[in-house]
Amino acid sequence: MSRINTNVTSLLSQRILKQNNSALNTSLERLSTGLAINRGSDDPAGLIASENLRSEKASINAAIGNAERADQVMNIAEGGLQEVSSLLLEVQSLIGETANDAGLSKEEKEANQLQVDSILQTIDRIASSTSFQGAKLLNGTFDFTVSGQAATVSDFTINAAKLSHNENRDIEVVITASAQHAGLFVSTTGTLDLTNATSTFTFEVGGSKGSREFSFASGTTLASIADAVNTFKEVTGVSASTSGTGLIIKSSEYGSDEFVSFDIVSTGGQAGGVYTLSSIDEDVATTGSATTFANVTSPIRDTGQDVGAIINGVTATTDGRTAKIATDFLDMEIELTAAGATALSTISAMTITGGGAKFNLGPNVDINNQVSIGLGNVASRRLGNINIGFLDDLGSGSSSNLVDGDLETAQKIVNSAISQVSSLRGKIGAFQSNVVGTTIRSLSVALENTSAAESSIRDTDFASETAALTRAQILSQASTNILSIANSQPQSALALLG
Repeated sequence: MSRINTNVTSLLSQRILKQNNSALNTSLERLSTGLAINRGSDDPAGLIASENLRSEKASINAAIGNAERADQVMNIAEGGLQEVSSLLLEVQSLIGETANDAGLSKEEKEANQLQVDSILQTIDRIASSTSFQGAKLLNGTFDFTVSGQAATVSDFTINAAKLSHNENRDIEVVITASAQHAGLFVSTTGTLDLTNATSTFTFEVGGSKGSREFSFASGTTLASIADAVNTFKEVTGVSASTSGTGLIIKSSEYGSDEFVSFDIVSTGGQAGGVYTLSSIDEDVATTGSATTFANVTSPIRDTGQDVGAIINGVTATTDGRTAKIATDFLDMEIELTAAGATALSTISAMTITGGGAKFNLGPNVDINNQVSIGLGNVASRRLGNINIGFLDDLGSGSSSNLVDGDLETAQKIVNSAISQVSSLRGKIGAFQSNVVGTTIRSLSVALENTSAAESSIRDTDFASETAALTRAQILSQASTNILSIANSQPQSALALLG
C-alpha cells in the first residue's frame, strides 16, 4: 500500500537513526573524556559508588599530606633537640674538667663558668626560636596542660593523650602494692660491747651502687655507726638510722632493683642479730627470730619492692615509685611521693585539660584517627627535676655554678637533663618511624586500592568502547542510507497518476 501523507517507513528509520546517533554520541563522549560515567543517567548506582570512592580518595590524600606535614614538624623539633643535646654534652665536659679542683686556677674556673652561662643562654634561645610556620615547638606550646595535680604526685610526663574537642581526661591511680625500700634491722645493745677491748666489730654493707667494710671498737654508739655508714651512702646506695637498740639499714631508693646486704667479718664477741624489716612498716623489725651474728656465715640480703599501680583501668609498668602506661589513648609516666607510693589508696592524680601536638592521620576526622605527642619545654629552667634541681642552677651565682658551687649536684642535674632530652628525641623518633611512617605507607596502599576500585567503575574501557564506536558509526551510516530510501518511497505514487 502506498501512502503520501504518512510515511511510516521514514518514521521508523528516523527513530532508529536517532538511537544510533545517540549511541554514537555516547561512545564519542566516553572516549573523549575517558569516563564511562559522565552523568547520573549513564549508571545511577555506579555514579553513587564512584562518588563515594572519590570522597574516600580525597580524604586519604589529605591524610597522607597531614602525615607528611607531621613528619616535617617533627624533623624541625628533633633538629633543635639535637643541638641542645650537643650543648649539654659540652656542659658535662666542663663540669668534669672543673672538678679537677687542685689543677685549675680560679681564672680557668671562671672561664668555664662563662662557657656554661653562654650555653644556658643558647639552650633558652633554641627553646624559644625553634618553630614551624610561627608555631613554637620546644617552649612548651605543645606540651599537655593539667590541673589539680595531687600532692602525692611528685613528677609526671605525658607523652601522648587523645582528647576530643573540649574534652578533659581525669587520671586516677590505684595503688595495689606499696613501694618498699630494701632493709635490714641490725640489733645491738645500744653501744658495742666487745668481750675483748682490743677486738673490733667488723661488717660489710652492700647496696645497688657498691659496698663498704666498717670496723668499730667497743663502746662505739649506734649514732656513730649510723654516721659512718651514711658517710658512704652515695657510694653504696644504703643509709642507716638508729632505732631502739639497733640500726635500720635501708636502700636510699625504692624498688626491686634496690637491695641491702649485710655480712659479718668479725664479731669480736659482740652479741646481736639481723632481722629483715616489716613489709607493713619499714621502720619496725619483724617479730620473727633474728639471725645471730655468730650464724651470719654468708651475707644476709633483702630486696626492695616496686609500687603496684593501675592507671585509668590499665595495669601500669612500675619501677620504684614510678608507674607508666602506654595505650592508644594515654601514654604517660607518673612518679609518686614516698607517701603516695607506700599507701594502698586511690589517687586522683590530675586532670589533662588539653595541649599536645595533635595530627589527624586518617581519612576520617575523629578521635580514632588522631594522634598526639607532647613536646615539653627544653629551656634551662625546665631541664632537670624537682628533687635535685634544674639546669639554670648551674648559672653564675647559683647553687651549682662551676666556680664555688656543688659540682656533684651539677653533674646529676646535667645527667637528668641529658636523659630528658634523649627521651624526648627517642619519643619523636618512635613517633616518626612507628606512627607517621607506618601511616603513610598504609594510606598509600589504601589510596592505590581505592583508586583501582573507582577506576573499574567510572573509567572508560577503551577496547570495548572503541568497538562500540565502530558499531555505532556503521549503524548510523546504514540508518542514514535507509532513511534516504524510505523518504523516496512515496514517489512511486506518481507512477499511478500516469
